[in-house]
Amino acid sequence: MPHLECKGRKCPAHPGGGSLAESKAQNTDAAVPPAAQRARLRINSGFYEGLEWELDRPSTVIGRGRNADLVLNEATISRAHALFGYEGVAAFVQDLGSTNGTLVNGAREHRKTLANGDELRMGKLVLKVWLDAAAAGSKTGV
Repeated sequence: MPHLECKGRKCPAHPGGGSLAESKAQNTDAAVPPAAQRARLRINSGFYEGLEWELDRPSTVIGRGRNADLVLNEATISRAHALFGYEGVAAFVQDLGSTNGTLVNGAREHRKTLANGDELRMGKLVLKVWLDAAAAGSKTGV
């Protein structure tokens, strides 16, 4: 994935890469699952601790840049850090070439299908994934 400095242009450092808009466009054909099957994210550390976000769009970009869908003013995450989306009803996370990477359950991942209870780390932020409404409402394991 290209740096935002590439501004959508092809860049020798990113052969075959595209812009943030191209990344989001690749996922626009995906349908959003019904509300009871949507993934939710909960931030479990730092300034944003307790913030919950439902993934209610085909794609959602998290980052500190103004073009992100969920803007988090955290110096350790990139302007466009990660994209969350759906393939069928399965939620996934895709790192967008961030400096500090996206870790899922401690392993650095480029793209990963998410499971209920997965822990994501983006810079100093720690997020928990909930894949059903019942789990999101429960405070156990949070």
